[in-house]
Amino acid sequence: MVNELHKIFNELERFTYPFENRLNEIPNNGIYVKFEKGEKHNQFDRIVRFGTDTGENNLKKRLIEHFVTENKNRSIFRKNIGRSILNKEKNPYLKFWELDTTSKADKEKNLKFIDVDFEIQTEKEISSYIKTNFSFCVFNVETKEQRLFWESKLIATLAFQTKPSKYWLGNFSTKNKIRESGLWQVQGLSKSKMTINEFDELKKLIRQRGNKTSH
Repeated sequence: MVNELHKIFNELERFTYPFENRLNEIPNNGIYVKFEKGEKHNQFDRIVRFGTDTGENNLKKRLIEHFVTENKNRSIFRKNIGRSILNKEKNPYLKFWELDTTSKADKEKNLKFIDVDFEIQTEKEISSYIKTNFSFCVFNVETKEQRLFWESKLIATLAFQTKPSKYWLGNFSTKNKIRESGLWQVQGLSKSKMTINEFDELKKLIRQRGNKTSH
């Protein structure tokens, strides 16, 4: 099933940055599947992350928050990339990178520790890494309930099942779950895996929703 999932998602239409001029090809609601340069599973590009959005009609916005919006507090994916970059560099600022300044209370508590110029520079480094190294495909799933169901099944089915390359940036993650699972995820890794019947249902879902494939 792991190999077959890679085959299915490797055949879907692929997006790379810049993709703003292709937003009309991305569904308003759905699940994204990310690949990272240099990562392989057998003959396929290795899947390194699944994701969706819990809001309505927010998939495009969510992808822009990952690739373009330079704010790690709006994207746990960006925060995790930053953690790995700083840890790889053995940068002592890593402990402050964990601090959040989104809410008023957090801002009052943490702002004095934040090096704004350094964070701006790090955010640019994260953007450069993501734009250069990540691609993704998407498939349409209309309801929030179904999006969360399929995201959970996909994460649990692929977690710990693929082998990262020795060069994978995730090897430098401060999160054990990222290093061990081979995915840029920490949530849902040990939930219930996809059954054969669910797998058949997923294949139908991808076909029925008019999701384009490239050959």
